[in-house]
Amino acid sequence: MSPPPTESAASADVLPDYLRETYTWAYLSHRTLPWLDRSLVVSAILWGNAGRLMRAAVAEFSPGQRVLQAACVYGVFSPMLAARVGENGALDVVDVAPIQIANVRRKLAAHTHARARLADLSEPLGSKTYDGVCCFFLLHEVPEDQRRKIVDNLLAAVEPGGKAVFVDYHRCARWNPLAPVMNLVFRTLEPYAPSLLDTPIESMSGRAGEFDWTHRTLFGGLYQHVVAIRRKA
Repeated sequence: MSPPPTESAASADVLPDYLRETYTWAYLSHRTLPWLDRSLVVSAILWGNAGRLMRAAVAEFSPGQRVLQAACVYGVFSPMLAARVGENGALDVVDVAPIQIANVRRKLAAHTHARARLADLSEPLGSKTYDGVCCFFLLHEVPEDQRRKIVDNLLAAVEPGGKAVFVDYHRCARWNPLAPVMNLVFRTLEPYAPSLLDTPIESMSGRAGEFDWTHRTLFGGLYQHVVAIRRKA
């Protein structure tokens, strides 16, 4: 009898088509991953704002909380979030790509209260709920129909009184000198991003009415930091 498939082998053939077709170079390649997963590169991609954006997202959560991180993030974001919730808390990182799960497990090896597992965030995540959910620069990388499913599933995972935090791209102010550069980036490297820039995240889920939403933009409108707090019954 053949041994049961490993987690990676069992999931490698069910990667979303959009991920294979658009982002193999960025997220599925063993050659490029070590280069992209460097703090200097992450900072350059975000125009020097990576640290600021990461710290602001992590600060939304508290020690002792149980937090779900939606998709792996290059750089030090996951260790930062794990350190924030601390040993009395828990961090679950969920991603659809085995290569990304293996990489984040390596980065979280020192944090015994953190774990990473394979799952497609556009599919129901089960009955487990969390004090907080963090979605850091994921939504612009998925097609609009998948994005709506992801937002809906993430909101469903938030307990009453808990929060969901979304940090992502936003439409630049017209005066922002980076506006034409980012338009070029979106056209050539991020084909799903334009459909996010002007679309309020709360419009993506029928569950949005269960939450109180706050929004702010950063760096001349290029980034958005959105917080949704689920009202208690």
